[in-house]
Amino acid sequence: MRGLQAIYLRELRAYFHSPIAYVLWVGFLLLTGYFFYSGTMYYALASLQTMQNPMGGGPNLHDYLVAPLLGNMSVLMMLMAPLLTMRLLSEEKRSGTLELLLSYPLGDLAVVLGKFLAALSMLALILAPTLLHMLILTWLGPVHWPGLLLGYLGLLLLGGGFVALGLLASACTENQIVAAVTAFAGLLLLWVLRWSGGLAGPTWGPLVEFLSLSLHFENLAKGLFDTADLAYFLLFMGFFLVASLRVLEAKRWKA
Repeated sequence: MRGLQAIYLRELRAYFHSPIAYVLWVGFLLLTGYFFYSGTMYYALASLQTMQNPMGGGPNLHDYLVAPLLGNMSVLMMLMAPLLTMRLLSEEKRSGTLELLLSYPLGDLAVVLGKFLAALSMLALILAPTLLHMLILTWLGPVHWPGLLLGYLGLLLLGGGFVALGLLASACTENQIVAAVTAFAGLLLLWVLRWSGGLAGPTWGPLVEFLSLSLHFENLAKGLFDTADLAYFLLFMGFFLVASLRVLEAKRWKA
């Protein structure tokens, strides 16, 4: 446990000593602020049109504004996660410090979990200021807080999956750019996989759709809780963390 904490704090400090974390932070907040402003204006316009036609019913705040905003944030996270994870193990391999790190009495599991939790914490810190947007929404109408909290839980679970896959990509190469591109390609493939479900036929189609990241996140973003979605993200993270662990173990045996 002490070794895991040491790795975690080391990696978290490294983010704050690198400009990339601040660039991603500012860029993410600017883009989410733009999406929030645009969505709020559309919601206000739709509400105004409803007031002129009371029989039509008003737009639902969560479905009309919150869920699309969470969806936009998830896409931005898919772009950011490979940049946050690309150096975690590839830089250690390139600089030759991975062998030194593995020689310490830390354990491969502590190295993998420490780096994973540091990247996920950085992603959560980048995400945290967007809660202010949700507080502003209370001025526009009744906020469905259970659904909103489920949406943010979905973002954290999705971010954990993004980081786990990015960590594996970083463990497989010494080049940070290759790690980032590989991770993004893998995440994008798993994101759009559900669109190919209809092409896989009635037997494999449901399985292909089930493997898609976007399907399980959209349920949580809409405020719908299903244990299958929770199990999917936990198994997704576990699979790629175990794969990263195996890559490190293979590196230790080669050394």
